[in-house]
Amino acid sequence: MRAAGCVFAEEEAGMILDAAAWADEPGDGMVERRCAGEPLEHVVGWAAFGGLRIAVGPGVFVPRRRTEFLLEQALRAGRDAAVVVDLCCGAGPLATALAVRLPRAELHAADIDPVQTAYARRNLALFADRASVHEGDLYDALPAVLRGRVELLVANAPYVPRDAIATLPAEARDHEPVRSLDGGADGLAVQRRVAEGALEWLAPGGRLLVETSERQAPLTCGVFADVGLDAWVVECEEREASVVVARRGRGDEGERTALA
Repeated sequence: MRAAGCVFAEEEAGMILDAAAWADEPGDGMVERRCAGEPLEHVVGWAAFGGLRIAVGPGVFVPRRRTEFLLEQALRAGRDAAVVVDLCCGAGPLATALAVRLPRAELHAADIDPVQTAYARRNLALFADRASVHEGDLYDALPAVLRGRVELLVANAPYVPRDAIATLPAEARDHEPVRSLDGGADGLAVQRRVAEGALEWLAPGGRLLVETSERQAPLTCGVFADVGLDAWVVECEEREASVVVARRGRGDEGERTALA
């Protein structure tokens, strides 16, 4: 594995051996997949996120460590939220972590990709009494009864500019679904669509949070402001993470400081 370019070869080999003890696939086959460039998470069948093991596999977007910052900000913004929605949920890492930490919330996760929603249902199975997974295009996937009731909306929508996808690591561009990466010409295409529907679905005072890049964050703020949301940026230098927080209605400066 080290010869194949795996920087943490010994650690990864240990994870593969552990996974092979429970998998139908032999360990040497799993090693071959990793040496061929498949993401380690796809090979072993899980990704670490928010202190949890999230089930993932081929054709699924692998949650990033920086997205844990989005989780943290969502919990700060919506700690008392009764209705929570995760758009572009992928395998459901955010939805699952929110379900664990918000035990009284009604939770809805949605994605357009049936492969990923199948994993999301698997990850949210323990919370089936209050968590639902929907398949469809953004808000079209959600039950109409949620209009105007969503108190916390998170959307880890794709934000990579289309021309930049070719520059991503091979693990991402060759093994993850392009719809989870492609943010259109400027990286903001899906975020614009999320913003356009936000006022219809958010409850008064409800929050919308999205992950973005440091360069794009001011542009995303502008997109949210254009539809009537009050928006600001919070950042984590250690994880190179940027999150735009938006609120239906106008928040005061004190609230922005508390969330930052």
